[in-house]
Amino acid sequence: MKFIVSSSGLLKQLQSIGGVLGASSPLPILDNFLFEVKDSVLTLSASDLETTLTTQIEVEAKESCKVAIPARLLLDTLKKLPEQPITFSADVKKQSIEISSDYGKYKLAGFDGDEFPKFPVIEKGNTIEIPSPVLSEAINKTIFATGNDDLRPVMSGVFCYLGKDYLTFVATDAHRLVRYRRSDVKSKKDSTMILPKKPLSLIKNALPSDNVKVTIHFNETNAIFSFDNFRLICRLIEGKYPNYEAVIPVDNPNKMTIDRISFLNSIHRVSIFSSKSSHQVRFKIAGSEIHIMAEDPDLNNEAAERLACEYSGDDIEIAFNARFVIDMLSNLEEETINLEMSLPNRAGLITPVDENTKGRDILMLVMPVMIS
Repeated sequence: MKFIVSSSGLLKQLQSIGGVLGASSPLPILDNFLFEVKDSVLTLSASDLETTLTTQIEVEAKESCKVAIPARLLLDTLKKLPEQPITFSADVKKQSIEISSDYGKYKLAGFDGDEFPKFPVIEKGNTIEIPSPVLSEAINKTIFATGNDDLRPVMSGVFCYLGKDYLTFVATDAHRLVRYRRSDVKSKKDSTMILPKKPLSLIKNALPSDNVKVTIHFNETNAIFSFDNFRLICRLIEGKYPNYEAVIPVDNPNKMTIDRISFLNSIHRVSIFSSKSSHQVRFKIAGSEIHIMAEDPDLNNEAAERLACEYSGDDIEIAFNARFVIDMLSNLEEETINLEMSLPNRAGLITPVDENTKGRDILMLVMPVMIS
């Protein structure tokens, strides 16, 4: 096998799929990139068995071939090369790779490409197209709220409902919940899946800045995300997702509207003085003011601030984990948010105030903590 390719072009494509490589691979072959040349197109693949990424780049080649090349060694070499055409020569029988550049030659041991795991094929299933900005926002708004409990694997991923009327992404770790819904993106038929966190992060990082259509083809066990020359195949999380709608309180008579940045900065400052074990901050809301307080009795530290707000409802004092509220407020862009509550022991709902965004609905739920 022999082909010529741009060094920077190859590096860019390898870096786009290299994120799937783990520190410790279940199989030695997975420490390699799979190179497949056919019809002057080089297909590059990387996998950790659960998730597989592939991308393509045009090359100068006269023959077809398949070989696996050590990923870290190749990446480190390409990072040190300036932009130039480089030539790959592979002796398939000896599994030897030679790279020629303007500076010299580099030899490394390759592996039989046929040893690389076969990619899942989805013959039947559902297909939906989602604009890349919508998919990117759906991932960004939910992935931070996923759980890490090995005993409840379904909560370590993002639940997706693809319906005839709307699309919904949901994530929860039992202490907080985020629901992202779009009524301007619809599926031909209702279906659901639970996507793992790692492939979602890889997709988010690979999505282009311009608006492209992302095609998602999936069945009960796997999903394929495709756009441009990039493709991601991942195994879905099996199991039944909790009935998240049941935990969202419907009747919330106490409603506060406040500037998001001022609220966020105040919680940041006050939470520095909170207990390092509970990270508790207390909100005392009455009239047109909110008092934000925290204390650490063990170290005799305490802090309090007050902000102006719009509030309707009964006076209330409620406490939350500061880290959860900070995460939620940080993942919104709107200038103003609503905080809706009913009782000190019931969940609070955070929603953005943005009348210009039609077809989008974001709801963030955070469970209170016992006031200490």
